[in-house]
Amino acid sequence: MIEIDGSRKSGGGTIVRYAVALAALSRERLRVFNARAKREKPGLRAQHMASVNACAEMCGGKTDGLYVGSREFTFTPGDRISGGTFSWDIGTAGSTTMMAYGILPLACFADGPVVIRIGGGVFQDFAPSPHHMQHVLGGLLRRMGLSMKLEVVRAGYVPRGAGLIELSVTPVNDRLRALSLMEQGSVAKVSGVAFSSHLEKRRVSDRMAEVCERRLSDYGLVTEIDRVYDRAALHAGACLAVWSESSTGCIFGADRAGALRRSSEAIGRYVAETFMEDLATGATLDRHAADQLVLFAALAGGVSSYLAPRVTAHLESNLWLAERFGAKVALQGKQVTVQGIGFHR
Repeated sequence: MIEIDGSRKSGGGTIVRYAVALAALSRERLRVFNARAKREKPGLRAQHMASVNACAEMCGGKTDGLYVGSREFTFTPGDRISGGTFSWDIGTAGSTTMMAYGILPLACFADGPVVIRIGGGVFQDFAPSPHHMQHVLGGLLRRMGLSMKLEVVRAGYVPRGAGLIELSVTPVNDRLRALSLMEQGSVAKVSGVAFSSHLEKRRVSDRMAEVCERRLSDYGLVTEIDRVYDRAALHAGACLAVWSESSTGCIFGADRAGALRRSSEAIGRYVAETFMEDLATGATLDRHAADQLVLFAALAGGVSSYLAPRVTAHLESNLWLAERFGAKVALQGKQVTVQGIGFHR
């Protein structure tokens, strides 16, 4: 049995989700204790339970001690990761994209194509937007041999949630390829989506996009942001996301959700400045992709390496966790190196 202390490093839900995903693939029993010990409300929330249960369903596994508020549970994986169509609802405004990310490693190695629908919150702080996940992480994973598509079926925002995303994955033929990104190259064009629900009269999508485009143009970048005005969500909300691929194949992005008393202009400025801050460091991935890629690099065959714009708590947590499951990792300054375990179906 692998034992993971959930109070280590960032001490949050990331450790729970990723530990279960890696245990499901390695077919090793897992015990997590001190779950989310460093959060204001320690223990499992609905979104963490949903992610663990989803992994259990996909691999025919079993859980014990799983309930809201639980700080310790065990996970016993099954012996087959099933393809097919799945549908889960978090039941709160918990992040659907974080749950999708926790399930994605299993879908990579399923015995057939996977289509997953997840209900809950779609656009919110402290979670990747679907557009960042599709265009940044998805673009990187395609270079590693995985085909995935993430769509917003219905937007959902804090506090009500009620959104819906659909994740479609064609599993890898054998194993993920390692990815080396050590030269930033040049960035000339930036794409993006300014998405808002029930806010057309206030021109929220236009205002977010205009400020972001203007700010990025000051840095000499050509920026084209699509304006989307949605009416399908149950209540109002917004999000802005941008992304770009450099001349050397590095993919960068930045995003920001709307929130009470957060102006459209502030969102536009934040996204532009965050995007440029990461570029200015000479990094080869943005601050979020740098930690998100660790899990897949740990599973890949060969050595992956890249330059992070900064060393975040999530990056340190993911490297620590990958090492617990057999990957060899190194962090020298801002250079991340992961020798994967070469996992294959």
